[in-house]
Amino acid sequence: MPKSSDDNFRDWIPDPKWIRTFQKNLLAWYHENGRSLAWRGTTDPYKVWVSEIMLQQTTTAAVDSYYRRFIKRFPDVKTLAEAELTEVQRYWEGLGYYRRVKQLHQASIVIVNEHNDIFPDTFDAVLALPGIGRYTAGAICSIAQNQRYPILEANTIRLHARLLGYSDDPAKSFGNKLLWKMAEKILPETRPGHFNQALMDLGSLVCTPKTPKCSICPVFILCQAACRGTQNQIPALNKGKTFEERTEVALVVEKNKKYLMIQYPESVRWGGLWDFPRHVADSSEKLIVNQKLLEDFKRITGYSCSIQKQIMTIRHAVTKFKIKLCVCQAELTGQKTVSEYRTYWMSKKELAEIPLNTTARKIVNSILCEHHSDIQS
Repeated sequence: MPKSSDDNFRDWIPDPKWIRTFQKNLLAWYHENGRSLAWRGTTDPYKVWVSEIMLQQTTTAAVDSYYRRFIKRFPDVKTLAEAELTEVQRYWEGLGYYRRVKQLHQASIVIVNEHNDIFPDTFDAVLALPGIGRYTAGAICSIAQNQRYPILEANTIRLHARLLGYSDDPAKSFGNKLLWKMAEKILPETRPGHFNQALMDLGSLVCTPKTPKCSICPVFILCQAACRGTQNQIPALNKGKTFEERTEVALVVEKNKKYLMIQYPESVRWGGLWDFPRHVADSSEKLIVNQKLLEDFKRITGYSCSIQKQIMTIRHAVTKFKIKLCVCQAELTGQKTVSEYRTYWMSKKELAEIPLNTTARKIVNSILCEHHSDIQS
């Protein structure tokens, strides 16, 4: 007979006595040291959902002010569903990974139309919403609805791998299944959401990626990695990102105190957001006298132009690229023809209100305060 799922992990999962001790020590520590966060203490599944989506690929510190502002404007799912996506994107602006906010808005419409404005209360129904995966569904159901579902995210992946002394890559199939099994086995029957938050806090505050604070860890004696002195080698993750250097050019074109902007189609990066026309340059291109840039500008906007001067530089990283963004002032040299992207001439007031990507917002802020400089992001 083939081995059952539990048999596959029998040699790894701790015994019941270990689990009871772990639960007791963790909860005692959490009672004294748990983080005070804007979304903590609520059992409103809508608010838990918003916080969990914001926290994806983003630090807790960065999310706090965004969450408070977002919830003030969109206090419930019906308000969010009835809002225009453009406004919702403006409140999300700066958090990055903009696909999340589109899916959040889409899911709110599904909840209003298919669940009568009431956030679904079953795991499968939550999981079926746009933009929600196994972790997020488990977090919502356990924290907001007191249902016994495990969670596994960056902090708990690291924590569980060290507790088990699992030295292989946890992203691989066996490691991923093992850590989910661990998360399920240690989860108590009572207040599972409280326990899940305690796990995340322990991973964030104590079992940190580098130089974990083992001397103050409440479960130090239960940790296989700590016992073996391998906590700094676990988990064995893929090598860190390697970034490719890239130069981009953004053109600022002003006419009658309005600025030429483009809106990205939904199918590309930053879909739905507005931006200054930009061009990805290759290493052989000159910045000011640049035929490829001018052709690209005309294809995107429908306008011909001439580049006057560079007014600022922004350095930032996106996915696998380290980008040097050269911002140049340009002037139109002809009438508009057919354009690939939607274009619009916007006043400074409109620029302050529309949703932009992060670098475009920095350019706008520079225009609004009439200050040009080099910016690191």
